[in-house]
Amino acid sequence: MSNPKEIRIAQYDYELPDERIAKFPVAERDKSKLLIYHDGKVSEAIFCNISHYLPAGSMMVFNNTRVIQARLHFHKSTGAQIELFLLEPVAPADYEQMFQTTGRCSWLCMVGNLKKWKEGALERSVMVGSHEVHLTAERHGERGTSHWIDFCWEAGGASVSFAEILEAMGELPIPPYLNRATQESDKQTYQTVYSKVKGSVAAPTAGLHFTERVLNEIDACGIERDEVTLHVGAGTFRPVKSERMAGHDMHTEYIVVHRHTIERLLAHNAETIAVGTTSVRTLESLYYMGLKLENSPLLEEEDLHVAQWEPYQTAEPMPINAVKALQNVLDWMDRRSTDVLHSSTQIIIVPGYKYKIVRMLVTNFHQPKSTLLLLVSAFVGGDWRTIYQYALDHDFRFLSYGDSSLLTLTVDSCS
Repeated sequence: MSNPKEIRIAQYDYELPDERIAKFPVAERDKSKLLIYHDGKVSEAIFCNISHYLPAGSMMVFNNTRVIQARLHFHKSTGAQIELFLLEPVAPADYEQMFQTTGRCSWLCMVGNLKKWKEGALERSVMVGSHEVHLTAERHGERGTSHWIDFCWEAGGASVSFAEILEAMGELPIPPYLNRATQESDKQTYQTVYSKVKGSVAAPTAGLHFTERVLNEIDACGIERDEVTLHVGAGTFRPVKSERMAGHDMHTEYIVVHRHTIERLLAHNAETIAVGTTSVRTLESLYYMGLKLENSPLLEEEDLHVAQWEPYQTAEPMPINAVKALQNVLDWMDRRSTDVLHSSTQIIIVPGYKYKIVRMLVTNFHQPKSTLLLLVSAFVGGDWRTIYQYALDHDFRFLSYGDSSLLTLTVDSCS
């Protein structure tokens, strides 16, 4: 493998006219267009017929994360508006505990109009049901480029969770490239129909095309479905600004995988269809967690974190196959008497990467010079321009609310 750090991002640029960026979704989710790429050939269909193109007896993995209303707006007495964009919980650090907590909590945030917030607390009152809640936000310090913000609230003796506060005063953070304000309709259209676990600040957009009708047809075709959780961070929109990939730092994202998912993957010979790049990142990270456990079976949960360039430090061919890696993870869970794996990943998938578990991919059309475009290029053996030129020439809609594609792994892109 050539050095992936030397990849020049300029090679993954293309012209994307603004009018090709879908500002809103189609009226019916599953009536979007579907590009199909298989054996180097491109064709198209309607998304509602995706089950016709999936191998019988296969397995699909979806990301069940749910987007939170992560933008909080405050006004100072001077009239200045300050926006806090929730990035990652720090106290408590567990997402589930965070949304249930009452009284106080802390988050890492981006702060909009920071220069106008030099000192003091931000304050805002909001009605949560029949209770008036008074919320304050104070700066605790910095961690990297993010700000540690302490939130404190009281509701006249009533017990009000942070999840309820976000529901009452938060704003859903639609992608910045839509260049429009969040609308009421986005609260429904920017969530997948199977979203369950709160925590993302951006939707796993490949899943936005699925409806209950499509999911039922997939089931009727004998295709097994399962779910993982990866909470999508704001870093998913961060462009690659360095000339070479060595200068780009991938953001950390938190994942949750259940025992039954790993057992089902093993029953399918560690091969699956991933819905979205977030599912890809989760599934492929499982391989490297299992690889760590091959040599150090007693690792702690936090030690399973997959670092950005870790996959490229592994000698080829694979030291162990994907089945053995997943079995190692399952054995680790057995030793710890747990049915759930909580971990994190910074994995970056770029051309030259050999896929371990994912064999088909459902994904939207991504921004020029993005890490997601690199992931797609790695999946199709570098043939991304064929796919994207077809999409541009045939009126496909791009980015989060745009159309979708079903890609089959190029043979030399797997191990």
